[in-house]
Amino acid sequence: MLKSLTELKWPLSRATRTGADAPSANPASFDALLPQLDYLGRADVRRVRDAFRFADEAHLGQRRKSGEPYITHPLAVAGICAGWRLDVQALQAALMHDAMEDCGVTKSQLIERFEAPTAELVDGLTKLDKLKFSNKEESQAESFRKMLLAMARDVRVVLIKLADRLHNMRTMDAMATEKQRRIAQETLDIYAPIAHRLGLNQTYRELQDLSFRFIHPWRYAAMERALERARGTRRDVVERTRTEVEKEFSRAGISVRVQGREKTLYSIYKKMRAKHTSFAKVGDVFGFRLLVDKRLDCYTALGVLHGLYNPQEGRFKDYIAIPKANGYQSLHTTLLSPLGTPVEFQIRTETMHLVAEQGVAAHWTYKLKGGSAEAQQLGSKLLQSLIDIQADTRDAGEFLEHVRIDLFPDSIFVFTPKSRIVNLPKGSTPVDFAYAIHSGVGDHCVAAQVNGEMVPLRYELRSGDVVEVVTAPHARPNPNWLGFVRTGRARSKIRHHLRTLAHEEARELGQKMLAQALRAEGLALPPRDDEKSAALWLQLARWAGLRQADELLTEIGIGRKIAGIVAKQLARMLKEDGHHPDAVLLSMGRFASDDPLGDGVLLDGSEGASVRFASCCHPIPGDEIRGYLGRGEGLMVHTSDCAIGRRLFQRDSEHWIGVAWAEEMSRPFVAEIGLLLTHAKGVLAQVAAAVSAAEADINHVEMDKDSGLERETAEMRMLVSVKDRHHLAEVLRSIRRQSVVRRVQRVKPGQGS
Repeated sequence: MLKSLTELKWPLSRATRTGADAPSANPASFDALLPQLDYLGRADVRRVRDAFRFADEAHLGQRRKSGEPYITHPLAVAGICAGWRLDVQALQAALMHDAMEDCGVTKSQLIERFEAPTAELVDGLTKLDKLKFSNKEESQAESFRKMLLAMARDVRVVLIKLADRLHNMRTMDAMATEKQRRIAQETLDIYAPIAHRLGLNQTYRELQDLSFRFIHPWRYAAMERALERARGTRRDVVERTRTEVEKEFSRAGISVRVQGREKTLYSIYKKMRAKHTSFAKVGDVFGFRLLVDKRLDCYTALGVLHGLYNPQEGRFKDYIAIPKANGYQSLHTTLLSPLGTPVEFQIRTETMHLVAEQGVAAHWTYKLKGGSAEAQQLGSKLLQSLIDIQADTRDAGEFLEHVRIDLFPDSIFVFTPKSRIVNLPKGSTPVDFAYAIHSGVGDHCVAAQVNGEMVPLRYELRSGDVVEVVTAPHARPNPNWLGFVRTGRARSKIRHHLRTLAHEEARELGQKMLAQALRAEGLALPPRDDEKSAALWLQLARWAGLRQADELLTEIGIGRKIAGIVAKQLARMLKEDGHHPDAVLLSMGRFASDDPLGDGVLLDGSEGASVRFASCCHPIPGDEIRGYLGRGEGLMVHTSDCAIGRRLFQRDSEHWIGVAWAEEMSRPFVAEIGLLLTHAKGVLAQVAAAVSAAEADINHVEMDKDSGLERETAEMRMLVSVKDRHHLAEVLRSIRRQSVVRRVQRVKPGQGS
């Protein structure tokens, strides 16, 4: 028999509100909050009342835009928090959350009267009103940063902040239209996704609908009328479906509670926009939620439903086996109703339902031992990526861009080789996966395997993929990754790493290039450690429109300033200043003297992101080389006989400079080799063993099994890390000794992959 059945009642208002909503004769009185504190003991209620008296006195005489006493707002915020069953400290902080900002109350006063934990919560909620920012976006970003940092210590901070924003959105009618839209857009971009990420789905839905109402009031009103009409036209389908479901579960002897579910106006609006369809064609506006006793009952209930109605193909999701990132668990299935219209069913236990609606806050409702600690751990885990992003990002606009990307709700679930589940936004790549595991894994990522097969790093992952990342100790983030990574965490980590390394590396390269250009003028680079030369360098930087000499050298290193032009200007300044070439001290290292392009910059592999070695010819020590200085792209090194390099030289010879190898290298370099192999079992293992025997490493392998006559042979391309040309020759000799190898040679420059 049915344990409990609730008659299906669609909500009369668009948002299901929580806390502080019951009518009260005096909303500015503590009596308005008292009924919601029934889960607290008398001593705790007295502590909350004490905080109310303190806040009431602090806000005495202050009024909201609506004309109501200001204390009505803290009371309503505390009521929402009480609806989540938060503890006494959180309720006290909710009542006093504006006391420090608006009333001049100090943190020490709060500590003295309410103890440190409550004072810390209030401080975490206080806006940065005393700091000056260049624009509103920067102020918003910095306030949000502070909230994240406070939340890292105590997740109750963001719960109170969300309650504060929720009540402000409910009571925003008295504000100017432009301010309403600005606050609503901020809520939609930042606060609603955070509520979703924390599992506060009831709050998430209401924030979305309220934001929609203020951003697009005419569309909201039109859709509200359309939804009201739909309730009438679809009532027969809903009632018939509900009746048949109840009877079927009664016959099966399964205890179940049936609830009606209705899409929010904003979710309907998003679906209409995404599918370019009308309201009438949105099929799953109404649905059902089935609540059962145990986890196993969820799957039993699924079987009953699928026996009653035909399921739609591809419309089943198991969030119980693989929960969402915010802890949400439920079975979703879409079935064809008696009249042929699709109806979505959600199946979950009562406990799952509580977590689905209240998320992190549900752990206080449970009142389990260690419940608040469990909620704190969950909240910190869910938003750790945001905290990492704010640590790596300085620019306010960039920070908010990363946050919006990382809070995007559509997710996929992939697995590590050890079956650990990793939740990523839809469209993520192996690079996003690598940074989700650890920033060190992302920084040193060179290749990836998905389901046992090698894939490009820009490959779009799908739910269920098993992902393994290949790393190399000398690898570094590639700027090209920014063109395809999906997560804010990966994007911020890559940018942070590139900024940190690129500035110093570009400066060092620019210094080498300027020294080379000065030698063509018969001069050496002036020192920068004495007062007179420092003034000369500063004068040169200002001539270039920059503030410091380091900035000038960096601009030269990335190709934005031409070293030859800067060198000629410096030569003029030295001449005007009375310097004789012999009096100018040489502050640089050694330079090559036999390069056809003139004195060259010495390269030892330690130059980093400012110097790149072309993938078309893969130069290694021992090759004749030359460098192409792209505009803003740093220095690209080609072999002298590279076909692509020759074409670039003919087209843009002014940007080529002399480069040469140093006597000692700081790292190995990549060379490409081509092989023709007998098509037999284990050939790759034999070749890999031969490379290892020559003390080299394999970076990448491509093998074409369909090549050759009658499939007797296979062609292979391989990237190997070697010290120089002599080491490469040893590797080739080691490979040739294998009986399966018919031919092996280095891929000719300009003909590589």
